[in-house]
Amino acid sequence: MCALSRPQGAVFSLVCVGLRRQLMRWWMALLFFTLPLLAVAHGVSKGDLLIDHPYAGPSAPGATQGMVYLRGIQNKGAQADRLLGASTPQAARVVLERLIPEAHGLRTDAVSAINLPAKTTIRLRHTGDYQLTLLDLKSPLKEGDRFDVTLNFEHAGSQTVQVWVQTPRTSPASHAEH
Repeated sequence: MCALSRPQGAVFSLVCVGLRRQLMRWWMALLFFTLPLLAVAHGVSKGDLLIDHPYAGPSAPGATQGMVYLRGIQNKGAQADRLLGASTPQAARVVLERLIPEAHGLRTDAVSAINLPAKTTIRLRHTGDYQLTLLDLKSPLKEGDRFDVTLNFEHAGSQTVQVWVQTPRTSPASHAEH
């Protein structure tokens, strides 16, 4: 705006400086408010799949297993896909499990794959439908740690995601959202 109309005198300089300062403040505010959101809402896309917010709960000291969750896997495509398995350097093995509600909480059943129908989101949460169970942990899962998990899909191929270890906002027996 300052370069397009160049009135004579000091008023022009003051207006341009004021506009530049306002623009700089706007950009700084935008960065201040969006950077924390990027740090919290992590995820990755692989083809038509959106793998949203991988996280794990801290494991108990000496525990040999841990759980990995995802806010969800959204299949935005027209073709169904399947999660066939997963692996991580953090554990000897990863098992796909379905969470089944019962009177006293949730029980788990191992599954060979997790179906990802077209145009749907499947939840892999501590309060959701599925989870990834890490067997024979190499070290405990501690709050604030991060580690990689590779997810293997039938059509989308493999995708490595970074899992953040954090305490879930609700207990595993609760059906509230994380």
